[in-house]
Parts: sequence; structure tokens; C-alpha cells
Amino acid sequence: MSTNSLLSILVCLLLYGFFTKITTAFSIKEATTDDLQLAFQQKHLTSRQLVQFYLKEIRRLNPLLRGFIEVNPDSLYLAHKADQERKANAQGSLHTLHGIPILLRDNIATKDKLNTTTGSFALLGSVVPRDAGVVVRLRKAGAIILGKASMSEWAAFRSTFLPRGFCGRKGQGRNPYVLSAGPCGSSSGSGISVAANMVAVSLGTETDGYILCPSSVNSIVGIKPTVGLTSRSGVVPISPRQDTVGPMCRTVRDAVYVLDAIVGFDHYDDATRAAVKFISEAGYKQFLKPNGLKGKRLGMVRSPFFKFSNDEGSVLTRVFKHHFDTLRQKGAILIDHWEISNIDEILNATGSAINAYLKQLLKSPVRTLADLIAFNKKFSNLEKTKEYGQDLFEAAESLKGADKLLKLVVANLNKLSRNGLEELVRKHKLDALVTPYDLRRSSDISTLLAIGGYPGITVPAGYDNVGVPFGICFGGLKGIEPKLI
Repeated sequence: MSTNSLLSILVCLLLYGFFTKITTAFSIKEATTDDLQLAFQQKHLTSRQLVQFYLKEIRRLNPLLRGFIEVNPDSLYLAHKADQERKANAQGSLHTLHGIPILLRDNIATKDKLNTTTGSFALLGSVVPRDAGVVVRLRKAGAIILGKASMSEWAAFRSTFLPRGFCGRKGQGRNPYVLSAGPCGSSSGSGISVAANMVAVSLGTETDGYILCPSSVNSIVGIKPTVGLTSRSGVVPISPRQDTVGPMCRTVRDAVYVLDAIVGFDHYDDATRAAVKFISEAGYKQFLKPNGLKGKRLGMVRSPFFKFSNDEGSVLTRVFKHHFDTLRQKGAILIDHWEISNIDEILNATGSAINAYLKQLLKSPVRTLADLIAFNKKFSNLEKTKEYGQDLFEAAESLKGADKLLKLVVANLNKLSRNGLEELVRKHKLDALVTPYDLRRSSDISTLLAIGGYPGITVPAGYDNVGVPFGICFGGLKGIEPKLI
């Protein structure tokens, strides 16, 4: 066959779509949810092909990065089902998340073939009573549960010496940008996997920085919702007063799509009853406005979150000055150098609801925190965590019955919130707080947001002089998600 004839055949094959699988696989990297849905509609891509692509990337990258603990063995079946629903124009098949794979942090329960272990061997083989509330909503939206993400074991609540991103079942997670830098925690695997294109969208949970930190250092977007805006039922708890579930994605728009799918009342979680008043009935997508910054009053709290601001030669100072200038150019009013009067006390403020979670499991190797402590002592070599200990578990167990003390702690946290961020925002009529989020060089704003159950969002801002990503964090009072978006 002549060269010209062969070229003609190849051109025909390309025109008739015989190589769409190859070209589609190439375009999937960095694709947004809108990109993927458009590809579905134009028949350039199927959910099955999308899942196959991610499975291939997981096999290639996960042995190094350790973002996934488990892959859902039913993921290809669920993808095929989504394709059939789309083909038949079934009800719900036009939802933004329909046919889109999503990764769940390993403390979010699924009633399927996946384990829910918080990264620990102690819960391997446990049986949950039902899907977590947010999983019910994701399935209703047509999302495909692709697997469970690695995480700091027991949300880093086991020990003060446990490295961020260390998972008993999977080992130390790694930052895709700088392997030695660490992925932060405790939703480390969710951040790693989105950053490395092993999945486009994921869910994390936050008690104090568990979404915001790994999102920032993995150069993705993370939304920590107002406590109660999303259900925590079926989520292994740390602090019901602070725990919240939120999206971790590459773009704000994708994160908003996920947030729209998972917010709402759940009779298994009383906190959602109080937070219903904050939910936007028409959804959060409507607040994605290009000119949304115009006229917004943003308070910049430099101390102690911006300690490097006097170093005019630093990469971070130059980058953040550029970003803050951009905010002003887009119409925001930046009110600089405000200080929160009790910030040091807030950042140093320190029970556990783990017993309640273990008790409601249908089957589990451990039933109480005491059982868990005993399991770790017996099998610490299995988890390779002997050197990290379990001082936080033991401290929580020692507080059993100390209800009066715990009430005093909660009352103090409420007071700190009222006299801290709430006073600052109301006194100066701020729409939001804005500050750099670079954990390696600045104090952690997440604690300020955590103790009051306040929302926050972090967006990628740049990279430091060794290539580690950092973000800018916006935060505010309860229910401020529309303004943050």
C-alpha cells in the first residue's frame, strides 16, 4: 500500500471518530465538570471511558502519591449505568454531576463494597448502617463513587506526633508538586488525587484546617461550609461542634456544583436543622459572578497570619501584593491591618464523639475508644505507627465523664468567637476576611474559622521558591457562602 493511500485511510478514521478514545483521554486531564458534561453531550466521551482513564492514572500514579486507599470495584458498572441513563434521557441525567466520578475521604460512609476506616486498620471490615447523608445526595445527583481517599489516620486525632497525611492503611501521602513537602492533612488524599488528575472532584471533611490546608498546598480549591450546611451523618466524627463536609476541586465552579448537590437537611444530623436558614434555595451556582468583588469590603488580618509581610524580597510577599492589587482592581475595598483582639487565645484554644460512631456500626472490630486504644497497642507494628503513639486518644479517654469541664470549654469557645471574628466583621461592616494561606510560613487561619463553625474558601495563589503551592483564604460569618463564592 502506498504512503498516500495509508494517509488517506488514517484521515478517514480520524474523521469518523475511530481514535476518539485516544484524543479524549488526552483532553481529560485538567478538564472541568462543564468540559466533561459537554463531551458527554457531544458523544466525544462516555462515563465508562472517563472512569477507565482515571483507573489507569490511579494505577500509574497512586503507588507513588498514595492519594487513594481503595477503588470502588463497581465503578465501571456505575459508569455504564450512567451512560445508559444519559442515552435514554432518564430523569436526572442532565444533572451537572451525573456520570461524574467523585472521590470520598475515607471517613465518609458508603453502604457498598468500599470500606470506611478513617485510614486505620482498626475499622477494616466494619459495616456501616447506611450511606452518609452527603453520599445519599451525591448518588441522587448521579455521581459515581470512584473510591475512598487516604487521609491522616483518624483525622490526625490519634496523636500529636502523627505526620500530616500519614495513613495507617496506605502510608505517607505525597504532594504531587514537591514530593518531600507533604500534602497536609487530614483530607490529604482528596487534595493529592485532584491535583494529580486521578479524579476531577472530591469530598473532604474539616474539623480545623482539614479541607483548607490540603487544598492550599496541593493548588486546588477547597470550600469549608458553615457547620450544619452539609450533613455529617455517617461521617466518623472528631468534634460535632466543628466538623463539616465540603468539596475539594480544581475550580470554584466545580466546587460550587458539588456544594449544591450536598447541602440540605438530614434528620440524622440535628445541626442541619439549624443551618437550613443559611441555604440558598435557588442554589449557589447563581453567585458565580465575574464582577462579584465590586464593592465588597474585605478585611485583611495580617497578624499573625501574614508574618512574612515585611520581607519585601520574598516570593510570597510579591505574589500576595499582586493578588491584593488585583482584588482592588476588581472593585474590592481592602481594609488593611485589622487585628482580632483575642487572636492568641483563640489559636491556643483546645472531647471526642468517636464512641457514638463506633456504637452505631452494624459490625466492627472495635466498639469504644478504649477498644481502639487497645487495638493500636496490639497491632501498632501492622500500621507502622508505633513510634507516633496515641496521646490524643488517651487524653480523650481520660476525660470520660468530665461533662462539666467540656461545657466550660464549649462556653469559652463560643465567647472567643463572639469577641473575635464576629465583633471584627460587624464593627467594620466587612463582607469577608482575606488572608494568605501558607502553612509553612504563617499561622493557621483555619482555627479562627473552626471554633465558630464559620465557612471559608481557599483558592490557588502561587508557588513558593521551592515550588510548594500556597493559597488565599476568604472567610466570614455563618451562612456567608454566597459572598465567598
